Amino acid sequence: MGSAMEPPGSAYLHLGAVTSPVGTARVLQLAFGCTTFSLVAHRGGFTGVQGTFCMAAWGFCFAVSALVVTCEFTRLHGCLRLSWGNFTAAFAMLATLLCATAAVLYPLYFARRECPPEPAGCAARDFRLAASVFAGLLFLAYAVEVALTRARPGQVTSYMATVSGLLKIVQAFVACIIFGALVHDSRYGRYVATQWCVAVYSLCFLATVAVVALSVMGHTGGLGCPFDRLVVVYTFLAVLLYLSAAVIWPVFCFDPKYGEPKRPPDCVRGSCPWDSQLVVAIFTYVNLLLYVADLAYSQRIRFVPSL
Repeated sequence: MGSAMEPPGSAYLHLGAVTSPVGTARVLQLAFGCTTFSLVAHRGGFTGVQGTFCMAAWGFCFAVSALVVTCEFTRLHGCLRLSWGNFTAAFAMLATLLCATAAVLYPLYFARRECPPEPAGCAARDFRLAASVFAGLLFLAYAVEVALTRARPGQVTSYMATVSGLLKIVQAFVACIIFGALVHDSRYGRYVATQWCVAVYSLCFLATVAVVALSVMGHTGGLGCPFDRLVVVYTFLAVLLYLSAAVIWPVFCFDPKYGEPKRPPDCVRGSCPWDSQLVVAIFTYVNLLLYVADLAYSQRIRFVPSL
């Protein structure tokens, strides 16, 4: 649930929300986010899925950051029916991942040394380069907040501020990358074995989102058994499930008996099933390592659900 209301007589406005190290990082997030968004919208320009993703990521992060700063500054977060510590920690990690992706995609697809043709011209190039710089600064601002709010050894804190909680956000984010590759002509429906892998990705993703949602809503104390024990059991099962997918997916996609060991020479760049299968395989191993690390850290966590 929300944090406790302030005692009678305290100031209505909390200046520490913008002057503390975490508050300063959040103010910089607003400044860099607004600047990046404005530069791209004004003259930088964007097209395609990549540009739309970058603008959506920056817009979403700016809107939620503005909400966080407003609630902290006015102390209204105590009226919200959620665990504020879990919410801010989870959002900071998610925003870090989104802004890191956007900070890579936008320069990669839009920033060039050469001036684009008129009517955009060299002004558009300059705006795109400036937007790329501020996108990097925006990522750093969110990464600093994660570093400042992350639970230290021996510290009692909210679950999402622990390493295990932060890894949950990364696991869900990586799963979204896997889903994006799966729907991009990965041909996962050819074999029952690859369909099993899709079921593994989906089940683990849904369970991870459920853990995050329960933590953010502050409902971890009403499950009938200790939440930390449930998390450890689920993470152990996720390791086993991802281990099976890490073995099955490469065999049924890259073994000569079932698939293509090498990229077909006639495969069109950007719409090649082999590329999508490779992306799924790589991020399957990435998520497997994340779940293993999560299992190791979740043995030692101590958190307070209501923070």
